Amino acid sequence: MTHTATGVFAGLVALLACGCYPDRWTHNYWDVFGPEGEGDNAILEESGRDAETLARQKKRLQELATDEEPIYKMNAGDAIEIRVYGHEDLCMLTKIGPDGMVGIAFMGQVRLSGLTISEGADKIREGLAPYVKNPVVSITVKEILSETATIAGACSKPGVFGISNSTRLADLYAMAGSSAKRLFNGSDVDVADLEHSILVRDGEILPVNFQKAINSGDTLHNVRIRKGDYVFIAQRMEASVTICGEVARPHKRLYEPGMGLVETLTSAGWMLDTHWKHVIIIRDGLGTPRMYKVDIDGILSGKCRNVMLKSGDIVYVPKDNLSEYNVFAKKLLPTAQIINLVTTRVTDKRLLD
Repeated sequence: MTHTATGVFAGLVALLACGCYPDRWTHNYWDVFGPEGEGDNAILEESGRDAETLARQKKRLQELATDEEPIYKMNAGDAIEIRVYGHEDLCMLTKIGPDGMVGIAFMGQVRLSGLTISEGADKIREGLAPYVKNPVVSITVKEILSETATIAGACSKPGVFGISNSTRLADLYAMAGSSAKRLFNGSDVDVADLEHSILVRDGEILPVNFQKAINSGDTLHNVRIRKGDYVFIAQRMEASVTICGEVARPHKRLYEPGMGLVETLTSAGWMLDTHWKHVIIIRDGLGTPRMYKVDIDGILSGKCRNVMLKSGDIVYVPKDNLSEYNVFAKKLLPTAQIINLVTTRVTDKRLLD
């Protein structure tokens, strides 16, 4: 197994960590995978939109809505006012430096980054005590530049934006200028694909429906943005398929109508000897996906029909030592490495072949 394949294999966990997949499966969903043909249905099981999974996703969103506001800690770039009552010469308006330090009379360089306001005031008070009788110190935050979130992809102004406790997903999308535009048939059209967009927090892909959050204002899905959040707005006009796991060349390639599973695996240099007997197809985005288990051996032996893919599909080839799917799903640990492939645009012309 290559280093790249190992990283992508581990990355599937971020999907599972947010509770998107149930223990029960239902059967025979061929109609979503293409026209009838010779051979049996290769789709063995489906998961992702049953009542149990939807309830789990709703519970996770409710947890996010009731999470306590994180305690603010000062950091580099924040503008603060330090006041020592009765000693105007020690009062100052300053910014915390890139190294987290602030220069204070008698104390020299003092590290304030990572401290709450009260912790910072106590630290200064203790440092001034040998020089000032009973110092009374206060810190007031004038501007917060360290509380930021990132939005990238098919928005007009992708970048890093300052946030507050009241900033929600739709607000961040608006800060980024909403959908990017492209000229099509003489008119500007939106290129954002909200269905396949994702919100990542601490390595977890949150089960957020962007269409409900942004177009409908659903407060359950229009979650509060937290420091360090990463939002990726998918691009509607970049039709693509991602191939990862136990394959020779994990990559993202352009989607073409009529693209089948076998041809897609061939474009990835085929499966490694360590692959599991089934291939997993993840569909409808990473926030609230559907997942299908495919009998790849049945297809290769001619007993089952080849599976037709859709734009946005993720073809995932698991490792063979995880013989039971439910065990496979439960034992993985959270990581967001799969996002590296999903959020990468297809720029290498070799991937078009």
